Amino acid sequence: MDEEKQQNFYRTVKTFVLRQGRMTERQQRDYEELSEKWCIPYIDEKIDFNAVFGNTNPVTIEIGFGMGAATALIAEANPNKNYLGIEVHTPGVGKLLGEIRQRNLTNIRIIQHDALEVLQNMIPLSSVAAFHIFFPDPWPKKKHHKRRLVQRPRTELMAERLVTGGYLYMATDWEPYAEFALEELAATKGLKNKYEGYAPHQEWRPETRFEQKGLNAQRNICELFFEKAGGCDEW
Repeated sequence: MDEEKQQNFYRTVKTFVLRQGRMTERQQRDYEELSEKWCIPYIDEKIDFNAVFGNTNPVTIEIGFGMGAATALIAEANPNKNYLGIEVHTPGVGKLLGEIRQRNLTNIRIIQHDALEVLQNMIPLSSVAAFHIFFPDPWPKKKHHKRRLVQRPRTELMAERLVTGGYLYMATDWEPYAEFALEELAATKGLKNKYEGYAPHQEWRPETRFEQKGLNAQRNICELFFEKAGGCDEW
């Protein structure tokens, strides 16, 4: 398979499976009442972050925010920074919309769509301060490894959209995936590991529900922190 075909293959293979999760009445209400205000429809053209957020603050993209608890807490702690959450599951979108209302947040937007298509078609090059990827599906079976999000050329797609000094931060409780991702990120053009091997725990990251499940199962939490062309601040 030549390079172009390989890139097309990895960009079209889905990294997720849509689950028909039930929404609570509150999630349904929040989704119906708030999605028009805080959700950005998927479009096949680049978006202007300054117009979307109404300011020039740096933008962090979180891919697969689940139920959005960590997203909301990080955004609340950093009102001078913007956060774009990408998620396909409607209950999680509804839950995060409720957090936006409850916490009176103005610095979060949501796109409910396949993250790879969003990155490819909506996100301009060199426009993103950071990527957060917290406990992505590890796809443990070998035949499913092609579905893993953190691997080339998907990581190259993200690296191209980072600003100089931006970062990609991943956390997982599946050590084989961490080892795999560490190799893939190390081989991604333009990215450099900020640490030797795994990163120390980033204290500003809230614990997630998936993280607690991993800890309850006595699995190690592995964190990876890669920067683009030099050091950066925490976003």
